[in-house]
Amino acid sequence: MSRIAPYLLSLATLSATSVSASPYGGELQGFDYPHPRQAHAFYSQGQALSMAYMDVRPEDAGNGRTAVLLHGKNFCGPTWGNTITVLVEAGWRVIVPDQIGFCGSTKPRGYQFSFAQLASNTQGLLETLGIERAVLIGHSMGGMLATRYALQYPDAVEQLVLVNPIGLEDWQAEGVPYASIDTMAEGERKTTFDSIKAYQLKFYYDGQWAPRYDRWVDMLAGMYAGPDRGIVAWNQSQTSEMVFTQPVVHEFPALRVPTLLMIGGKDRTAPGANRAPEAVAARLGDYPALGRKAAESIPDAQLIEFPALGHSPQVEAPHEFHAALLRGLVPR
Repeated sequence: MSRIAPYLLSLATLSATSVSASPYGGELQGFDYPHPRQAHAFYSQGQALSMAYMDVRPEDAGNGRTAVLLHGKNFCGPTWGNTITVLVEAGWRVIVPDQIGFCGSTKPRGYQFSFAQLASNTQGLLETLGIERAVLIGHSMGGMLATRYALQYPDAVEQLVLVNPIGLEDWQAEGVPYASIDTMAEGERKTTFDSIKAYQLKFYYDGQWAPRYDRWVDMLAGMYAGPDRGIVAWNQSQTSEMVFTQPVVHEFPALRVPTLLMIGGKDRTAPGANRAPEAVAARLGDYPALGRKAAESIPDAQLIEFPALGHSPQVEAPHEFHAALLRGLVPR
């Protein structure tokens, strides 16, 4: 059977068992976080905003170190639940923010989204919490944000850990055409549980679905199904444009912090590939090749590959992923 056949069979099953998401508020009201959700209030771009975050500490003194977990575009802080547990048990204090425009944080109507701004917001949170240096662990879009943070605040970063980061290639330079925020908003407004699941099935999990992934689809789809669906879709369009137009790959050689790349080899994520010419789309999202190229361009980089895993190894194979993560964290 070809690699695409299981995906087609899975899609057939998916369409036959359509699921409706539980409606959640625009700031994920109604969704259970694995640890108490706190709020960091601050002003940015002339408006009052609130950044949701979790701050989880070991019961004893711990190791005196802090890890900051940065979520991807189609993920939220709660997706890091297993990772939080593993790190806290290993003695780490763990900070898990939801970025402005995402998940439990404010959804501003008028906001100039940039990785530099989100990095500044995150640095402000850490400063408020009294954290001077931390290990940054960024997944998917969070990898792009973590990279920008490390470039802006190198002295505040002990180590950079990039888990299947997007942005290992410059899609616009590769030939993917630009789509405006308005155009992308039209598509975002059509988002459902089934459309999110179909996308993740194809690009994240190599056509193989596990029931435990449904919770993370419901988390996202619930905001699109809730009363604040309009602003949710709008912010998602704005941040999609940010991801497409603000590549970090060209600045990898400028990184000056120890960097650990953790790459699931079955990942084929490539934002915008659906609107690219077929020949362009076919060469995008080759994570085994992209991961190795990134490791060569980042000074002092270490590469850990998971050939059988996809976009979210921490979700797909938590035991394998976390064992590798703990081994890869540099000692102080």
